[in-house]
Parts: sequence; structure tokens; C-alpha cells
Amino acid sequence: MSTARIRLGDGLIAVGVAAALLVAGLYAHHPATSLAPLGYALLVIGGLAPAAYRRAPVTVLVVTGLCALGYQAVGVDVPAVAYLLAVYAAVRAGHRLIAVVSAVLMVCVLPVAILAAPGDLAVGEAITHTRDVLQIAWLIAAGAAGEALRQAERRAEEAERTREETARRRADEERLHIARELHDSLTHQISVIKVQAEVAVHLAGKRGEQVPDALLVIRDAGREAARELRATLEALRDDQNPPHGLDDVPDLVRRARAAGLDATLTIEGERDDVPVATDRTGYRIVQESLTNIARHAAAETASVRIGYRPGTLEIRVDDDGTATPDTAPVPGVGLLGMRERVTALGGHLRAAPRSEGGFTVHAELPVGPAS
Repeated sequence: MSTARIRLGDGLIAVGVAAALLVAGLYAHHPATSLAPLGYALLVIGGLAPAAYRRAPVTVLVVTGLCALGYQAVGVDVPAVAYLLAVYAAVRAGHRLIAVVSAVLMVCVLPVAILAAPGDLAVGEAITHTRDVLQIAWLIAAGAAGEALRQAERRAEEAERTREETARRRADEERLHIARELHDSLTHQISVIKVQAEVAVHLAGKRGEQVPDALLVIRDAGREAARELRATLEALRDDQNPPHGLDDVPDLVRRARAAGLDATLTIEGERDDVPVATDRTGYRIVQESLTNIARHAAAETASVRIGYRPGTLEIRVDDDGTATPDTAPVPGVGLLGMRERVTALGGHLRAAPRSEGGFTVHAELPVGPAS
């Protein structure tokens, strides 16, 4: 159910309560008084107040209580139905102590308001009449109902949180299992291939022999496979740690500088609510881009730009490496994973050499309601 519908329903209920109280007040037998119109106005105000019980339950409790005291004091004898609803709402919202204190004050102050009304009621009659106006049994029932529903909602939220934590734990365990399997089954074999190829190239060079191209391809492929496998294992294990987001990008840039790359960071616009998935994807784009620059670009400088536009998060990473427009980039695992993340969020990614030399990664991610 949407928030707008809930508010509409609350408003309709409040209008119904106000109408019922006003009709009851008009047809109630009470002494004639010039203040009766004020009493009717208080009936309507008190009846309409519960429309806001979701946003301000304590305020509604105070308003309905004061209205009930007011219309009783001017002689309009109507049960405090709106106040009972406010007690229920306050307890349901978790304000149990305030609701109890308010109820005790009402029990104590209401007889005084009744005595102040036109008429000749004795103190004992006023106290007895308080029970009818406040409906003590219904007052207790309203508080109990509010507490019961609050506990039920609390248990439902706890059950949902437990399910999410269980699913997350199972996913984490599966990632670790995959990482272990990859490490045990592939790392050793790839390391053996890489080492054997490098030894063969070294021995061939030492003997003055021409190194076969196939051997060089095997050596380079082994190195690349080892790097990609290491990156994959790190990504799988990294999900066990607190997720990184755009707030952690400055750390990435600092580490790139420490490694010898002249990296700069520029942030444009004001950050609003960014969905968690978009926040993490933005971090991954910058992380993968800087990693590729360090490994493949032979670049001296790099610039990272993050722009917060209306409805869009823009990320651009440029370098002055060896890439040129006439060399088609070979998409590796990192670029493919980057593109998959962006596409899954409904965004666009451009990763290509720049006309002035070097490489650029430009991503635009839609920014909707926070998740």
C-alpha cells in the first residue's frame, strides 16, 4: 500500500470520527450554554487530529486530550473517542510511557473539567461520569491493542531481518567456497605454466637461441591469467568486508599516487541520496580503471571526475597512457565486469582510447530513490 493511500485512509477515518462526534454532540442532552459552539468546534478538531497519528502520535495525543477536556468543560457531553484512538496510536508507535502518563492525567483532570461545565453535578457524580466519558475499559483495551500490534510488527521486522542476514551469510559462504575452489584448482596449475614458460624463455635467451613466438605467447598468457585470477579471488573475498562506496574513492586516488601515478580527483555537484548499488558500482568503476592504468597503460597521469547531476551520477577516468584511437581495445575481465554492472543499473559505459592519446572510461548511472 502506498503512503498516499495510507494518508487518504487516515484522513477518511478522521473525517468519520469527527462527523460522528459532532452528531453525538448535537443530539446530546446538555444544559444550554453560549459556549456550545466552541464545544462543537473542539469536537471537530479533536476528531480530525488522528489523521496525523502516523507522523506525530504524541502531538495527536495531546491535541485530542485537550479537546476532550475543553468540550467537556463547556458542557458538550460526548465520550472521548478520538482520545482513545490517540492512545492506541501512541502506544503502537512505542510511546508507552507518554501514553500511560497522559491517561493518568486525563483520569485526574477530567472530573475537574466536568465540574466546570454548566450544571449542578456533585464531586462523586463527576468522578462517576468520568468513567463514562473516558470509557476506562476501552482506554485499557486501546493501549493493549496498540502494544500487541507494535510487538507483532516488531517480530515481523525481526523475522525479515533474520531472513536477509541468513541469505547474506549463505551468499558469503558460497563466495568463499568458490574462491577456495578456484584457488585450489587453478592457481597451482597456472603458476606452474607461467613459471615453466618463463624458465624456458630465460634459458633460451641465455643460450642465445631465438625464443619461439608460441612460447612468448604462453608466458604472457600465463602472467595475464594469474593477474586476472588473483583479481577475481580478491573480488570474491572482498565482499566479506564492509562494502566500499563513493566516499572511499579518495583512498583509491591516494593509493594510486603512492604507487607513483600522478592521480587527481575532482567532484562536481552536490551529492543527494545515491542508491547503495549505484554507490558501490561507482567505486568499482574507479577502482578497476585505476588498476588497469597501473597494469597496462604505462601512464604518468590520471584524472578521476565524479559529477552529481540531476538524476544522474557521472564518472570519468582519463589517463595519458599509450592507447591510441587506431588501436582497438581488447576487453578484459575487468572491463566486461564493469560494463555488466553499469548495464544492470540501466546506465551507459564508454571505454575507449582518447583522440589525444591515452584511455577514457566514462559511465553514466541513473540515480533514483535510495535503496
